[in-house]
Amino acid sequence: MIRSFDLVVLGVGMAAVSAAEKCAAAGWSVAVVDELPYGGTCALRGCDPKKLLRRGAEIINDAQLMRGKGIEDGGLRINWPELVAFKRSFTDRMPDRIEDGLESKGVATFHGQARFLNENTVEIGGHTRLQGRNVLIATGAEPRPLAMLGAEHVIDNAAFMELDDLPPRILFVGGGYISFEFAHIAARAGSRVCVVEHGGRPLKGFDPDLVDRLVAHGRRLGVEVRLYTALESIERLEGGLRVRAKSNGLIEELTVDLVVHGAGRIPAIDRLDLAAAAIERTDEGILVDAHLRSVSNPAVYAAGDAADTPGAALTPVAVFEGKVAASNMLKGDHAEPDYRGVPSVVFTIPELARVGMMEAEARAAGHEVRVISNDTSEWFSNFRVGETCGHTKIIVDARTDEILGAHLLGPGYAEIVNHFGLAIRLGLMAGDLKKMVSAYPTIGSDLGSML
Repeated sequence: MIRSFDLVVLGVGMAAVSAAEKCAAAGWSVAVVDELPYGGTCALRGCDPKKLLRRGAEIINDAQLMRGKGIEDGGLRINWPELVAFKRSFTDRMPDRIEDGLESKGVATFHGQARFLNENTVEIGGHTRLQGRNVLIATGAEPRPLAMLGAEHVIDNAAFMELDDLPPRILFVGGGYISFEFAHIAARAGSRVCVVEHGGRPLKGFDPDLVDRLVAHGRRLGVEVRLYTALESIERLEGGLRVRAKSNGLIEELTVDLVVHGAGRIPAIDRLDLAAAAIERTDEGILVDAHLRSVSNPAVYAAGDAADTPGAALTPVAVFEGKVAASNMLKGDHAEPDYRGVPSVVFTIPELARVGMMEAEARAAGHEVRVISNDTSEWFSNFRVGETCGHTKIIVDARTDEILGAHLLGPGYAEIVNHFGLAIRLGLMAGDLKKMVSAYPTIGSDLGSML
């Protein structure tokens, strides 16, 4: 028996939920299916639980920064099992809350691995079949497979956040968000951490000058970063894991207790049997047009990390892509995602934030670039909390005063970058932002000085 719906959504992350709720509100019959607990990466295995764990690291860091300035930490430390329990108090309840919320809006919910049988029919777990007048693929992303001997000894970001105890020696593979964020948490929790990056530049999507400052700052706090280093093999020994790595043509051995995968993610679409539905794809995801419709199957749309779009792999992007896809399904293809002014943040301590163009990108695009660079380490907002790591770089078009990009390294700057994102999205000029009158003393009151 086949059950028919106006829309079948594959995946139940943020892109999926936003689309499913929008179409259900318009009166459509909607079904969602996921092989994993409802909530997707952000709510269960990424953004939200990571920030909960980071809170413990923030407390330790803040106390250490104020030593000798009126605060005695008295051996303050992270109780890792309690911190993970705090994280679970959020994540454990999310799948049921999301499922109940969807069902309350009339959405039919299914669990299991889906695969296409034809252009608009999927089979779940080898038995239940759903047919959709429209199908939205929003299955998100998963860790990139590691091609090396002993890869089975590596854990991913989800498993890291479920550890009941944090081991003393941790190696993070890859120089991206996941490795840097978890490394900064683990270091504050007392672990010796090392990040290995096969290339010469970690955090490639961020301003290289600010990345260098962050790496140097992290090194002083016990976060070691090794560049031009590629893992060759991992072997389990009685005393831990023996890691063989090649660096500058030489093989060296490291002994650690844990290896964590932070070497990139790929669209989670390989198990969908896309060929059965004539759905074209690339290594970056489902191949879609400007309206997020599949270029080869008009019944199918894709959004979020599963789609090959210009948008970054970020939760807010997934949410608005899901809404755009839903709008196009409901009203015909008329809307396109607007990727202007979407900020991105590496939640290290302090955080590294970016929105808009980097300096090199702005010059390559033909702008007459003016770079406003500030060392903010002694500004009052940083002095107040004892932080000495702070720098901003704002990219402005010298002819038009247009804000092209903002790059920020410092405590609380994840909030400030939103102001620059709004300015870029609305076409505000640097002079417009300077007119803003902020409450003082706040981090927001630094905005004019950054310009």
